[in-house]
Amino acid sequence: MVVIEGMIRKARTVLLRRGIAIDDADDLVQQAFLNIENYRETGSVRSHEALLVKAAINLSIDQARRQQRAPFAPGFEDATDVFDNRPGPHEVLEARAKLESVKRGLDQLSDKTRRILLARRIDELTVSEIAYRENMTVAAVEKQIARGTLALMKWLDGW
Repeated sequence: MVVIEGMIRKARTVLLRRGIAIDDADDLVQQAFLNIENYRETGSVRSHEALLVKAAINLSIDQARRQQRAPFAPGFEDATDVFDNRPGPHEVLEARAKLESVKRGLDQLSDKTRRILLARRIDELTVSEIAYRENMTVAAVEKQIARGTLALMKWLDGW
């Protein structure tokens, strides 16, 4: 165990001297160690330490080349690494549950307040358009929007 720790420490030190960041050096040494372990199963190795250091250096060179080719896309070695911003199944279920809760909260509002709130938030009507449609004053519509919003916020408070 002490021998392996010494090998890893030496490889890490060599990478740090080459200007590799600490976190990157640790990752490269780990990858190099895994690579030589796989190689050792099929080939013969005279010096594990020398092979580990050389493998870590080669990995750092490969990493630097990738960064030069694509400096704004670090870590994207292949197309499967592209970020997928679609929500996961858990997030979809959670959003559906929250939507159902909002729907139940809306059902708790009076018809007029629900109509006004939906006209403002969903239909994106102005307060004056809603006031005209509902035959109310602008101030009364604003008050209904505030009350409805507050009621929904309280309804969703535990969410």
